Amino acid sequence: MKFKFLLFFLIITNSFANNIKRNRIANYDIKVSLDPKTKTLLGSQTITWTNSTSTSVSELQFHMYLNAFKDENSTFFKESGGQLRADRMDTSKITNFGNIYLSTFKIRNGENLYSKIEFFQPDDWNRYDKTVFKVKLNKAVKPGETIVLDMSFKSKLPKIFARTGWAADDYFFVGQWFPKIGVLEENGKWNCHQFHAHTEFFSDFGVYNVNITVPKDFIVAGSGEKKSEINNKNQTKTYQFSATDVHDFAWTASPHYKYLEEEYKGIKIMAYMQPEHFDKADRYFESAKFAIDYMEKNVGKYPHSTLSLIDPTLSGSGSGGMEYPTLITCGSYWGVGRWGKFQEVVTIHEFVHQYFQGMVASNEFENSWMDEGFTQYFEGKIMQKYYDGIQANIFGFKLHDMASSRQGYVSMDNPKVSEIRRNAWSYPGGTYGVLTYQKTATWLKTLEGLVGQNNMDKIMQTYFARWKFKHPQPQDFVNVANEIASKYTKYKDINWFFKQVLFESPDCDYAVEELANAPRKQAPVGSFVVNRLGEMTFPTQIKVVFDDNKFTTLDWSGTERTKKFKFKKRIKYVQLDPENINWMDLNIINNSIAAKDPSKAASKYATKVLFWVQRILFFFGGL
Repeated sequence: MKFKFLLFFLIITNSFANNIKRNRIANYDIKVSLDPKTKTLLGSQTITWTNSTSTSVSELQFHMYLNAFKDENSTFFKESGGQLRADRMDTSKITNFGNIYLSTFKIRNGENLYSKIEFFQPDDWNRYDKTVFKVKLNKAVKPGETIVLDMSFKSKLPKIFARTGWAADDYFFVGQWFPKIGVLEENGKWNCHQFHAHTEFFSDFGVYNVNITVPKDFIVAGSGEKKSEINNKNQTKTYQFSATDVHDFAWTASPHYKYLEEEYKGIKIMAYMQPEHFDKADRYFESAKFAIDYMEKNVGKYPHSTLSLIDPTLSGSGSGGMEYPTLITCGSYWGVGRWGKFQEVVTIHEFVHQYFQGMVASNEFENSWMDEGFTQYFEGKIMQKYYDGIQANIFGFKLHDMASSRQGYVSMDNPKVSEIRRNAWSYPGGTYGVLTYQKTATWLKTLEGLVGQNNMDKIMQTYFARWKFKHPQPQDFVNVANEIASKYTKYKDINWFFKQVLFESPDCDYAVEELANAPRKQAPVGSFVVNRLGEMTFPTQIKVVFDDNKFTTLDWSGTERTKKFKFKKRIKYVQLDPENINWMDLNIINNSIAAKDPSKAASKYATKVLFWVQRILFFFGGL
């Protein structure tokens, strides 16, 4: 019996170890030095890469992200027009551009690959774009086989734009700065897209050991844990970091950072503040702790031991609002008091990315909504719990977080312009943010109403537990949602819902009209009509309140274009979706109607006003 138990234990332990090893596909050992005067990095790196697929591969593919800033001919630059997130790149000076070059590249104890480097453009055939390259191998890498690659590179950082680079007063934020191997998928094909204006990143998990050398007066923050800090003889200092089970590494350096640290739930939270923002550090810590509490309770455990909160300079604000493993860039501004929760919103949003970008590492090139939209949804949930959902309170007008997401979607000129599920660089102009962030958050809120809060929590918890440290696809989330819905709700599956909100783009608008009552001298009769004005169908409740203030609630499938209801009672008013489940409805004003009564004109108009005020207050957080 003891032998069987020991054998079982060894099998389970070995299976767990193999699973972890399998996830650590791309491991990096990097040494880099920063020259603040020339804004350049000199680096060398060793990549230990394992073919985790069942297919042999005779080609390797790599990202060279910084070449997006090489000149105005890159795909990133052409798509963005040199402008991103309210920042515009100053192209008048050559020093503002950035690039990355390899100087050596070989397989350890094997083939020299440097002469085989071939830049290519898998997405748009823009021959001037140099953000991905491939190399052919003389000897294929077999399934399960590991190779070691040695590379030397030089990176010229751009003036901060699109999250990475340098700014005045020796502020550096260094993201996507080293050659990064693409993702080999099970079918033997590489997933290695060019750097686009509206794409972020996708790579395999691994262990990063990074040594960073800077001038001795610089303070450095990086992904993972700081292992050591060594003073060198040449007036420099070397920081050593180690980050485990991550798919990227970013860092920042400045001689002006003010450092604060707090321990929370076994996590070392570190704030790197600008001196002029030092008094706002408590707001970073507070909102980060709220986010940790909510996500750990409602989604899953944060597995890392550190979290770094980076406060950019004003001139380096283009690096703000970005997520990297265990390190996020935030943003605080002088003069913004507690009435504006923008600092909290950004901190919460970027921390949630630790889950849906950091751990559940879906392909952001192809399915950006699986990260950004989920993060936007949970931002709204966390803001609601800890800040009453209020982003800002300006002279009594309150901007509600989740409602602002909905408003971004429903105010589109053409809500039917595109389905959400498409490659991030192929969204119609100006729609990437709305569809990826705001519409996705809105349909997730609607899904919550459809299945109930407890079941929504089960969906998210199951999805996270099943797919953390992996690369889920859209169908993987749909499968989890169907699994939970079939067990705990009246629905056998909810494919009909995902078909409409994710894979197609119908508009949704329900309206109640033609409320009529028989004259007072006649027998009491009341009727009304509900209309489906949009293409989307969604089950909808109807609350009918009668003259005697009693009410009934009807379940309507929402499939008919028009349907008439008639009662042997006079109707006072009718309200569609009284529980505010359907956040996809483009026009909530036409969801309610009050009876016309010439003898009570003032009451009639007061009731109408009351209806729409109530609805507006619910969605927009009050006045």
